[in-house]
Amino acid sequence: MINQNTSHDLFFEPTKVSDFPSVLESVQKYISQNYASLLLEKDKDEVKTQIMFQIQKYLSDNRLRVDGMDENGLADKLYTEMAEYSFLTKYIFGKGIEEININAWNDIEVYYSGGRKEKLDEHFESPQHAVNVVRRMLHASGMVLDNAAPAVLGSLTKNIRIAVLKSPLVDDDAGVSASIRIVNPMNFSKQDLIDCKTATEPMLDFLSQLIRYGVSVCVAGATGSGKTTVAGWMLSTYPDDKRVFTIESGSREVSLVKTENGKVVNSIVHTQTRPSENEAQNISQVKLLDIALRFNPNLIFVGEIRDAEAYVAQEASRTGVPVLTTIHSNSCEATYLRMVTLCKRMFDAADKTLYDLVTEAFPIIVYAKQLENGERKIMEIMECEIKTDGERVYRTIYRYNIRENYYDETGRLIIKGEHEFIGEISEGLKKRLVENGLPKSELKKICRGEAAVC
Repeated sequence: MINQNTSHDLFFEPTKVSDFPSVLESVQKYISQNYASLLLEKDKDEVKTQIMFQIQKYLSDNRLRVDGMDENGLADKLYTEMAEYSFLTKYIFGKGIEEININAWNDIEVYYSGGRKEKLDEHFESPQHAVNVVRRMLHASGMVLDNAAPAVLGSLTKNIRIAVLKSPLVDDDAGVSASIRIVNPMNFSKQDLIDCKTATEPMLDFLSQLIRYGVSVCVAGATGSGKTTVAGWMLSTYPDDKRVFTIESGSREVSLVKTENGKVVNSIVHTQTRPSENEAQNISQVKLLDIALRFNPNLIFVGEIRDAEAYVAQEASRTGVPVLTTIHSNSCEATYLRMVTLCKRMFDAADKTLYDLVTEAFPIIVYAKQLENGERKIMEIMECEIKTDGERVYRTIYRYNIRENYYDETGRLIIKGEHEFIGEISEGLKKRLVENGLPKSELKKICRGEAAVC
């Protein structure tokens, strides 16, 4: 008579309990040898279905399991590790997340759109695990992270940018350091910006009318200051019958196309740069600006001035095409000096000459800032008035004044302040707006710091 336990062993291999890294290594090897081509397919849903089936079959055939995980949970985690981005996947594609900073393999921070920052309990299994996952991210943009290229800029999708450093630029035991910036095109309404106290209604109406009637504007601020949000809202107010040409680098931060009943009702050309080491194939913002002028646009939007395109942008503005752009700067006045520095990368002229050019090109500077409590404010709207004798005079139109800072009983920082209308625009800018079609009744409201008639 055959013993029951012996009989069971003859027909069934006992379950093998292992640790997750060992199971992952085994499954990865199996999938890469047999089904690697599936991962290249475009239909992601179908790819996941097929790969998940093969993972579950492999686990079942080989009687593999990990303590604390059922078969479906284990298969999901294995798929996420192999075809996605480990535990980071849910943060990268989650709602309300703006940035993920990897300081080291075991030190990761997440920044939310409301200003909140969270240090994650989750982390990679090891420094090498962090390197492997980040390499998989960079693969999406055809970038390679290795000893020959230890500093890499890439994109995961059209709206997710990633900057990475590995050894020897960072310590070996850190694995990698990376910043993942998630820029989701969001259509903020005027009321949204008013409710969160980014600006007042008269301020927003003023900015909208500036670009509507042909005045170039530069929105300045640090990363996360809300400058792109403000610029995006301004663009959303532009008349549908006028043509907008947008130029962005690396990722799309604005989405302006409007449809009604399946028909596009406005006139938008969205473009993005295409970096390449081959000069003939390298499509920079400078090249796109040159192309934009041939499309006869009514307005050009440059997502961010960061290099020699500053010179081309001011040239476009001074030749009659209004330009809306953003720039990294720490004040309205400092913005012009920053522009001069960038212009010199293309045209090595005297600082005074370039200063004259950029102030003429961009008479209005908007400075945005994220305050210590996470709130985003337009801190100042400033005009640079050019007198008949060539003298430049800074005129503050609006300013955010902070009255007091204090911590409440919960330890939360409270910042009390308000936006103030400081003074009128110059006579020269008034004349320009009227010549470009602004009704005098609306001009009077601008001069009084009042909201426009919508």
